[in-house]
Formats: sequence, C-alpha cells, structure tokens
Amino acid sequence: MGFVLVSFMLIAGIDEAGRGPVFGPMVLAVCCIHKRDEEKLLDLGVKDSKLLSAKERERQFIEIKNIVNEFNSVHVLPKEIDSLRNRKSLNEIEAMRVGMLLNGLKEKPEVVFVDSPDIKQENFSVRIKKYLNFDCIIKSEHKADLNYPVVSAASIIAKVERDFEIKKLAEEHGEIGSGYPADEVTVRFLEKWMKNNNCLPSFARNSWDTSKRALDKKFQKKLF
Repeated sequence: MGFVLVSFMLIAGIDEAGRGPVFGPMVLAVCCIHKRDEEKLLDLGVKDSKLLSAKERERQFIEIKNIVNEFNSVHVLPKEIDSLRNRKSLNEIEAMRVGMLLNGLKEKPEVVFVDSPDIKQENFSVRIKKYLNFDCIIKSEHKADLNYPVVSAASIIAKVERDFEIKKLAEEHGEIGSGYPADEVTVRFLEKWMKNNNCLPSFARNSWDTSKRALDKKFQKKLF
C-alpha cells in the first residue's frame, strides 16, 4: 500500500449510497476509528451494505455509532446535483462532498479509505485532495466497501440514511420504488406523475437520462 498502518493511527472510511438513482439524495458518510479498534467492527459483522438485509443494516447502524470515534454524513439533494452537474462530473461532485465531510471532522484521520467511482481508482484520491484543508493519506480503491471494515461501516450509515429518506418520500407520495432507473415501480411512478402533473417531481434528478426521457415522452404526446 506504500505505508504502514499502526494500532494507534486514526483511520477513516467513506462511502456513498444513492449515486445512481433518479429519485432522492446521494448520501455520503464517514466513520473514524483507531486502527486497534477496527476489530470491533468485524465482530459486529459489518460488510458492504448491499450484502446485508435492511433489518441487519438498521441493527448495525445503531451499534456502529457506539463503536466508532466519530461519524458524519452529508445528503446531496437532487436540485444540488442538477445544479452542479452543469459544470462538474458526478465524480467531482462526490469528491467535493467527501472533502467537506473530512474537513468537518473534530479529529482528523491520518489515513482515509474510500470507495472509488473513477475508472482509474487512484484518480479519486487526487480529486479529494483538492478540497482538503489538512494533510492525510487517501487510499481510493474499487470495492473498498468490501475490503475495509471502516468503509463497510460508512457504507451502512449512508445506506440506512438514504433508505429512510426514500421511505419518507413514499409515505408522502405513495410507493416510488428504490429510485433506480431499472426499477419498474420507479418507472411506473414517474410515468404516472408526469401524466397527472405535467412536470417532474421535486425529488427527481432532472439531469438524469430517465427524467429527460420522461419529459421528452410527455412533450411528444402533446405535439401529437
């Protein structure tokens, strides 16, 4: 890895949930823990959040907060994503918010592990460092949420918080599905919404192809 981790080091893990969906926020979370205490996360059973049931994620969500030294999250709302995407890539937006999370920590970690969305995994480290106000080692890797317990912990926090936001939207608007473009429930909801309202819902990401297709389809029907 190019560096040696020792037990007293404060390390951090970062991951996101909701990067791809057309509905709801993208949630990024950070967890910090001393390397010597990382075994406690393994004993808890942390894994990439996608490998755990919703019930197990929620159980670990509570326990993780009691184990780690510090944790935090940021919710990037659809309107913010749409506005920033006019001039920045989604990877750059994510790096900006990772920088915000790290800068806001009370105690700064010496090493940060983060799940990389960039094709060349190391590039995400370079992106993040532009937004940091302190020095640290950043290790960005594909599948970091599988390989590092502290990243798995962050993955769980991000996923549970995003699921809660989607649940709140469903309680207000009816079943919206997961928000992912491939989810048939989400697609049906969007089509029905467009039919009844002639506009996209406020919790949709307008810059997503799914939203653009829905608008195009509505516009074409009006023409004919």
